[in-house]
Amino acid sequence: MSENMSRREFLKKAALTAGAAVAGISGLNLVAPQKAQAAQQSVLAVTSKGSVNEKLEKAISLLGGIGKFVKKGNSVVIKPNFAWERTPEQAANTNPELIAALIKMCQRAGASRVTVVEHTCDRDWSSVFEMCGANNAVKKAGGRLISADKESMYKKVSIPKGKELKNDTCIKEILDADVFINVPIAKVHGSATVTASMKNLMGANWDRRAWHGKDLHQCIADYSTAVKPNLIILDAIRILTTNGPKGPGEVKNTGEIIAGTDPVAIDSYATRLLGKDIKEVRYIGYAEKHGLGVSDLSKVKVVKG
Repeated sequence: MSENMSRREFLKKAALTAGAAVAGISGLNLVAPQKAQAAQQSVLAVTSKGSVNEKLEKAISLLGGIGKFVKKGNSVVIKPNFAWERTPEQAANTNPELIAALIKMCQRAGASRVTVVEHTCDRDWSSVFEMCGANNAVKKAGGRLISADKESMYKKVSIPKGKELKNDTCIKEILDADVFINVPIAKVHGSATVTASMKNLMGANWDRRAWHGKDLHQCIADYSTAVKPNLIILDAIRILTTNGPKGPGEVKNTGEIIAGTDPVAIDSYATRLLGKDIKEVRYIGYAEKHGLGVSDLSKVKVVKG
């Protein structure tokens, strides 16, 4: 990707090429290889003190500030986990206070528009958004909340590096954004063992059920090679430790927010928080083999504040 080509222009070009790839023509990867980033040590910012807003502010400041990710005039899309008709206290969805604080942070950085988009799992998305606190939080913060509940809201993308997936779909809002921020919650998952950043991207495609008919873990890793957030903020304020992903189950108040750009490191950290063995979460190893990050946390720079 040339320095003069914006992220939005590149993603649109890649999405168009992906359509050609599905027709049998060789396609491009959705996001160009980030060679400079790969050469740097992975960094995770971990905060646990103060209010949700204070934790977020500190975590992002430890990464260099929101201005490092969001520039004046940028359109920003946030993908939380607002999949289930559960209350915030049940820890099945991303904390709405965190999303509200992030919207305001992006606005202060000069974002032209901040959109929160989700493809809910429970059928009645309006009830999901109401019960999980999304409606109130996003509205008060001045953001835009969208339910990606129609197939027409998706575009095809090519996954050249994929082993199980060679193409799939992604929400148009994500593809068209200048900045894409992934904001998952850490919790256990019946099929994937743990859900955090990479598993949360499963909600960005249209036909999630198709992944369950294949090697789910490989699908998660493959998709992550094509749909790459500019920033990941993991909600570990309250984590669901049993009966995930929907619950209700046991909830542990860990009080942490973790921010970074390495999905493998973030998911490894989440796995440890949830008391699981990283070997059980096969998509982490697959993603590392794809070159998406580092799973050995002893090799990751963890900065706490």
